[in-house]
Amino acid sequence: MTVNPTHTHTVTESPPTPLPTHTQGQQTVAMTKREFSVDMSCEGCSGAVTKVLNKLGDVQFSIDLPEKKVVIESRHSVDVLLETLKKTGKNVSYVGEK
Repeated sequence: MTVNPTHTHTVTESPPTPLPTHTQGQQTVAMTKREFSVDMSCEGCSGAVTKVLNKLGDVQFSIDLPEKKVVIESRHSVDVLLETLKKTGKNVSYVGEK
């Protein structure tokens, strides 16, 4: 298509139809930051936490080994995160939302 620079064209399009925020049986769930206390004492312990969370997927997390804290940002429920962290064999408790 060749455009003549001396002419201007105005194209009017109808706005796109908005997508639904949820579909049948599904809802959009926001990422939530949650803090957990995990009885970690060494790099091996924090490595076990990293391994189980990476297997779970769809998470972002930070581990504070000296404070024995794990902060996880995810769409997963607290119960799923607790069960996942318990797979490390460590004592785990939910502290709360960050």
